[in-house]
Amino acid sequence: MLVSVTRLHVRRWWYLPLFAFHTQRSASQVRGSSGFLGGRFATEPIFGFWTITVWAGDQAMRNFRNTAAHLKAMPKLLNWCDEASYVHWRQEDSDIPSVPEVFKRMREDGKLSKVRHPSAAHAAGRTAADKEPKGAGLI
Repeated sequence: MLVSVTRLHVRRWWYLPLFAFHTQRSASQVRGSSGFLGGRFATEPIFGFWTITVWAGDQAMRNFRNTAAHLKAMPKLLNWCDEASYVHWRQEDSDIPSVPEVFKRMREDGKLSKVRHPSAAHAAGRTAADKEPKGAGLI
């Protein structure tokens, strides 16, 4: 199984309504995606959002990422976010990893995604905030 974790930090409050709209559309898309085995949202203060998804394999995750609502949202995130990072790993089972495990892996192995207006933390190469996010429910 493939675990995919994304962390996004929205840079201004006025982007939140559109961010929420596109997040909801992407969540609807993922629930119907072939190979999606489960997922969870997590949040961090202020305006930090995490997605944790488990997939049957790389191709299933890429098929979701590169189509429909998610594909339409991704270019907007370049401007809306000042921090963005991700981490992927493989595991034997389809269990959704715990938030502490996800946080640890992001800090140790996370990679930065491109943003147009990077925060000082992003520019310094930080892939996660200092505090662990809080689990906010299943996708």
